[in-house]
Amino acid sequence: MRFLGLLLYINNPSMKLSVIITSYKNPDLLKVCIDSVKNNYSGTDYEIIVADSGTEEKTELMMREDYPEIKFFPFRKNVGFQHLVKKAYEKSAGDYVLILNGDIIVKKNSIEKLLDHAEKNPQIGVVGPQLLNFNETLQYSCFRFYTPLTIVYRRTFLGKFPFAKRQVAKFLMKDFDHQTEKEVDWLMGSALMASRAAIEKVGLMDDRFRMYMEDTDWCRRFWENGYKVVYFPDSQMYHYHGRGSAGKGVIKLLLSNKLTWIHIESAIKYFIKYARKQLPKHN
Repeated sequence: MRFLGLLLYINNPSMKLSVIITSYKNPDLLKVCIDSVKNNYSGTDYEIIVADSGTEEKTELMMREDYPEIKFFPFRKNVGFQHLVKKAYEKSAGDYVLILNGDIIVKKNSIEKLLDHAEKNPQIGVVGPQLLNFNETLQYSCFRFYTPLTIVYRRTFLGKFPFAKRQVAKFLMKDFDHQTEKEVDWLMGSALMASRAAIEKVGLMDDRFRMYMEDTDWCRRFWENGYKVVYFPDSQMYHYHGRGSAGKGVIKLLLSNKLTWIHIESAIKYFIKYARKQLPKHN
């Protein structure tokens, strides 16, 4: 896979940055995301690539009529986040790649700050911005690695107990003020920047994770390959974060919510993959 990406890169004209936007059945939010990049990023040596899952006619019409200059890759089925990223990456040409969910809104200078920091610190494999809710409150986007109990506490009524709340708070890094740069275990995949050189060494996201855990696994592999994963709050972006499988009773949730089952399945695959491996160590 990585050699194919390198070959495609060599055959494409080089540029500074490729912005990869992944989307799923929300053309209105996608439009806001695209426009925020075009209006708030001052660079000229860049491209935007959109990969859309479960593509509907409204999205295709919007991309064809409003953004004919953007590379657009529609998928009729819901192929999953990592598959969208892989397709877009294989068609990209940037020395650096910024991966954005379609529900991200880029703030002024946020991309410039991430790019500048990545260029000045080649030991950083992945760098992510501070994510904010639309009311400017903090959205947790950097984490410690999962344990099996983390999944249980976050997905069931057990999370209401004090011992579970302490465990979840540790996972969410609530002991950290989130206003200073920090090396972290992993970053939410909604907004990530990485260099092509690092990606070619580490590889793309593991295709065994269709949804959930792909960002956790990817960041872990960057650490394993000698790169740092860095939370960088000098750069800020808004994130409309849907909570598709939260806030329901555990029995109803387990019986009816497909997203929960996908999360559990991905978590099992993740823990099996790393069952005999030690966690990467960093400061």
